Amino acid sequence: MMLGISTHCLMEMPLENALSALDKVCDVVEIMNDGMHHIENPDIPLLFDYKYFMHAPSRSVNIASHLEPIRRGSVEVISETIEIAAHIDAGGVVFHPGYFAWEKDRDVAVFQLQKSLLELKELSENYSVPLFVENMTKWPYFFLKTPKDLPLITDFGFVLDVGHANLNSCLDEFLQVRISHFHLHDNYGAEDDHFTIGKGNIYFEPVYDAIRKNDCSAIIEVGSFEGAKRSYSLVKDKLGI
Repeated sequence: MMLGISTHCLMEMPLENALSALDKVCDVVEIMNDGMHHIENPDIPLLFDYKYFMHAPSRSVNIASHLEPIRRGSVEVISETIEIAAHIDAGGVVFHPGYFAWEKDRDVAVFQLQKSLLELKELSENYSVPLFVENMTKWPYFFLKTPKDLPLITDFGFVLDVGHANLNSCLDEFLQVRISHFHLHDNYGAEDDHFTIGKGNIYFEPVYDAIRKNDCSAIIEVGSFEGAKRSYSLVKDKLGI
């Protein structure tokens, strides 16, 4: 088991500063490669001695787009993160499964998603970097909000975002499947709040059991630095690591 913290909690500062702050707290970090933390080369991560994971850009990215230039561009954006991940010996790259803008476009979006996943699988093999697909929050038309879409991603590891699953009232179902990586944060089941663990209504004991059972990595993805530190300390104690 590995436990770390996402740079999501420090998105308001440059990545180098965020990594410096986290250096006093943990030795595993997931870089949210977006916003102020978007990087185009491995130079900044290589300044630090972390075990890394990376979260590919998600804003403006849709690997299921029925518009082929957007689909291709989205795969290219993720491929850049995979290449950086290979340079820093990251444990894996997390990415989102995309969405369809209109219900009638779902079948086309599934076709486009499968095309993107084939390309990403090849990149994963070429760079020897594992790829993990994350379940989505309560956004209309996104894939993988519930376990019924898991057959779409059978060639990839699955990231269980506990907060997202709570929003879609399917956490218990997701906890029964094979999980490669966890995102941990809390909410009350209405908004994607990324609260400190224990500040929402999620019952985390079955989550800790699933982390132990799957013997995998878990990342604190709380919105504030203080909340991330408190959550990290709590989970570390619960898991006995």
